[in-house]
Amino acid sequence: MKLFGITLPAMSSLILWGLLWEVVGQAELTFFVPPLSEVVRTLITIIGTPSFLSALGETAYAFGMGVFFSILIGVPTGILMGRSRLLDELLLPWVNVFLSAPLTALVPVLMVLFGFGMKSIIITTALFAIWIIILNARTGVRQINRSLVEMARSFGASPVEAFFKVYLWAALPEILGGVRIGIIRAVKGVIIGQLLISIAGFGALFELYSTNFMMAHFWAVLLVLFALAFSISEFLAYLERKVAYYAAVR
Repeated sequence: MKLFGITLPAMSSLILWGLLWEVVGQAELTFFVPPLSEVVRTLITIIGTPSFLSALGETAYAFGMGVFFSILIGVPTGILMGRSRLLDELLLPWVNVFLSAPLTALVPVLMVLFGFGMKSIIITTALFAIWIIILNARTGVRQINRSLVEMARSFGASPVEAFFKVYLWAALPEILGGVRIGIIRAVKGVIIGQLLISIAGFGALFELYSTNFMMAHFWAVLLVLFALAFSISEFLAYLERKVAYYAAVR
């Protein structure tokens, strides 16, 4: 980050926004934005409580399972779409529809089909993440140099071996990019699921704190959620940079 031609250290923008948050909170312009220092103190007091740890565990489980299934289904589907023109023409319109559609409108349907429990929350989380993963995997496969595929065939590689040894690795930069964006969307999906389907996890804490106007507690939980999503996203971005050389040899 640069300011007036001066290069500032990493994370300087977060520090500047934190200072602005503190100033707005201390000025008491609105009860909705308490000072950042008060939010941090509140976070320290609640982070070890049983209710917070239980909510964190429920949210992490639903989030992890949703992301797992979205990757497990999305990556092979995207690779197969990139390989097969017929499959691509059959599935691509639906993928684009679900990617652009307001998925929150499907939550009542999921509640009817799968009930009000954890299963519906996991499916909601997966639905928010899977479509961008499919599209990115498809894009990565379509950019592969055909000579790599022909070389694998000339050496007698079976379709399964070509899938794991050529397509998966050559499309890895785009796949990781899709997973990173999908995880960000999954955070939104798991909270929407916990708020609309079953008041549980962080969704229950958001509901409790907002209805009782406990804004410091509300922002403390939100900070934890943002920090977790940011950390996972940065880790995947680091992996993207590590495997970027695959794109150069395709």
